[in-house]
Amino acid sequence: RGDRSSCGSTDQGAGDLWLMSDLRELYQEVILDHNRSPRNFGPLEGADLRADGHNPLCGDRLSVALKVEDGLVTDVRFEGSGCAISKASASLMTERIKGQTIDEARALFDRFHRLLTDQTAPTDDAALGKLAVFAGVRDYPARVKCAVLAWHTLRAAVDDNHELVSTE
Repeated sequence: RGDRSSCGSTDQGAGDLWLMSDLRELYQEVILDHNRSPRNFGPLEGADLRADGHNPLCGDRLSVALKVEDGLVTDVRFEGSGCAISKASASLMTERIKGQTIDEARALFDRFHRLLTDQTAPTDDAALGKLAVFAGVRDYPARVKCAVLAWHTLRAAVDDNHELVSTE
């Protein structure tokens, strides 16, 4: 049967279909879990960096706040309201960047953004960890904006950009 790494190939066998189904199920579980119980949700007193974002298409609004010491993200939280994809993406993002340097957070933004916007990007990028479950979102352009809102807001915060981030 071969390995299951050919997920993106046009020659999908039974193993590939199983893997795609398994990924969809994992995607749904992760999204629902992080939507119901978002991690790092709420205000962050004494934040060093902060930005606000809005997705007019879906109505998502959120703020991202970070505490940074010597270039290292020591704490990060988000607030706001949005659809399940938007909240889950923000929740997973905060989990992933806590303990990372600002440069590592920027690099992760680039990887995540590529995953969602580039059909040729690998869906098994180990550097993304759980974030790879969002690979399927790239097939739904309107939902991509939901998934990247928190990330663009994070990018504005680490770049110390105080303008409202918009996905439009």
